[in-house]
Amino acid sequence: MTLSREDFIFTIGYEGRTAIVDGKAKREYGKLSTMELAEKGLFRAAFCSALYSGDPEEIQAFIDYYNRVNGVREYTLEACKRLFGVDGVPEGVERVLEVR
Repeated sequence: MTLSREDFIFTIGYEGRTAIVDGKAKREYGKLSTMELAEKGLFRAAFCSALYSGDPEEIQAFIDYYNRVNGVREYTLEACKRLFGVDGVPEGVERVLEVR
C-alpha cells in the first residue's frame, strides 16, 4: 500500500506498519497545495507535501519560502529533513489509522 498525499502529509507517527494520521487536519487542510500549507504556517505538512511531489522545484520553493519567513538561517533539504523529522515517503505501510 502506498500512502496517499493527504495521509502522508498529516501522518503524526507510525506503529509498526500502520501510519497514524491526524484525521481532523487531513479533512480541513488536505486539499491545499504545498505553498498554501506553508502560508498557513503548516510548515511540516508543507514540507511533506513537497517531498511527496518529488519535484525538486517544489521542494526548493518551499525551502526558499521557509528560509524567508524564518529569517534565522539558511536551511537546506537535509536540514529540513532533520528539522521536521521526515526523510521521505515510507515504504511498507500496510494500514492507515485516522485519529480525530
